[in-house]
Amino acid sequence: MVEPDQPSTARMIDFWLGGEHHYPVDVAAARAFEQAYGPCAPVFQSLRAFLGRAVRAIAATGVDSFLVFGAGVPTMGNVHEVATDATVLYTDVDPVTIRLGQRLLAGSDRAGYGFGDATDLGTVDPALLHRFVPGWGRRPVGVVFLGLAAFLDDDTLARTLDELYAATAVGSQLAIDFDTEELADNPQALAMMGPAFRMRSPAAFAPLLGRWTPTSEGIVAVPQWRPDGPPEQVPDAFHGVVAVRSAG
Repeated sequence: MVEPDQPSTARMIDFWLGGEHHYPVDVAAARAFEQAYGPCAPVFQSLRAFLGRAVRAIAATGVDSFLVFGAGVPTMGNVHEVATDATVLYTDVDPVTIRLGQRLLAGSDRAGYGFGDATDLGTVDPALLHRFVPGWGRRPVGVVFLGLAAFLDDDTLARTLDELYAATAVGSQLAIDFDTEELADNPQALAMMGPAFRMRSPAAFAPLLGRWTPTSEGIVAVPQWRPDGPPEQVPDAFHGVVAVRSAG
């Protein structure tokens, strides 16, 4: 693979998680952001731990297939490494990340990687969807939607989540996070996120879920969602929720 000349958030996160699938340009961007914000590894490790707990909880209800949007690098405790009996379709919109994911998952009969824009379900390859999420629209599935809400305006996010609700079967579950207003205390880091970046309070985010019904934990800071032990002590950068498609 030709080394990219632009950093990728997905590969920066891989660097913060201690992975091996990033390039010098990603490390430079990650360190520049840390100069403005502070250490990021603990924050993203906490977010990845939330992903793991959420996926295990969803799988424990009998869900055995997952569709992942904005998937990033499919390593370091990503979905198929957690739900080891499930099939998983990872999707992203970044061609470099997609090629990397396809290379890493080559030969897997449980996990695939393809293009997919969360705001347009029609962009997901039907053949991949049929292969790796065979119950789509007929059986409960897990939808993972992490790292995306901050880059969608309220109307787009609400529409996207409603379209996902309509497309999935009753009993499907959604794992989603959003960036809190914590980054406002770090204006230099906030400026680096670009004009499309949106922070939200839990009260502002809740209505955007629409018909999705949060589990009893509600919308909480990600370390607080069903922690395996004492919650990680990290900046309150992300809140998350698992929500259920409970009716038509």
